[in-house]
Amino acid sequence: MNPAPTPSSGSLVGLGAGGHARVVLEILQVAPVVPILGLLDPDPDLHGHLLQGVPVLGGDALLVDLRSRGVTHFFLGAGAAGSLAVRERTHQAALAAGLLPVDALHPRAWISPSAAWATGLTAMAQAVVHPGARLGTQVVVNTGAIVEHDCRVGDLAYLAPAACLLGGCEVGAGAFLGAGCIIKQGLRIGEHAVIGAGAVVLEDVPPFTTVVGNPARTLRPRSPL
Repeated sequence: MNPAPTPSSGSLVGLGAGGHARVVLEILQVAPVVPILGLLDPDPDLHGHLLQGVPVLGGDALLVDLRSRGVTHFFLGAGAAGSLAVRERTHQAALAAGLLPVDALHPRAWISPSAAWATGLTAMAQAVVHPGARLGTQVVVNTGAIVEHDCRVGDLAYLAPAACLLGGCEVGAGAFLGAGCIIKQGLRIGEHAVIGAGAVVLEDVPPFTTVVGNPARTLRPRSPL
């Protein structure tokens, strides 16, 4: 698992045109990798409008035609409001259309040279990824979030602003870590678990479980996607 190479040709489309997309789009405009053709969003009220100067071309149905227009890469502009299911579905649809994820790395994020990640990493301003960390595909390390040394973060996991993973933690695929939460060193957060904003997690969290509070307590189990 190594950082994705910078694309040498083609163009890029963003999937989603809301607030999260605005932030990722600006990162890619500050540190461009390939030209950005436009954005797709299922909300018809957004079609034809501009976001950060980039047009919203239409809905996700356009994905199947993008390869013929020279599009080679995509970024996920869908955020985590309510559920990460939209990000997962959109990611799979883009891969099925033959597109590849692109990294969006803010110039003020710091990623250790000994960390590694799969494609599609989003690291926002002041994000920190420390030595020995390993991150899966389409992980989001949001503004000011910290991934300490030797952590393992699964595919499509989402760290909200100022979330903090202490050393040696393991985060399952599709897990959501709320703003300002703290995960004690060495713990395992199961796949698709949800950690509430500000929670202090002192014990392992099973898959598909929501925890909140300080110390964190189980709020409710959740059904698999």
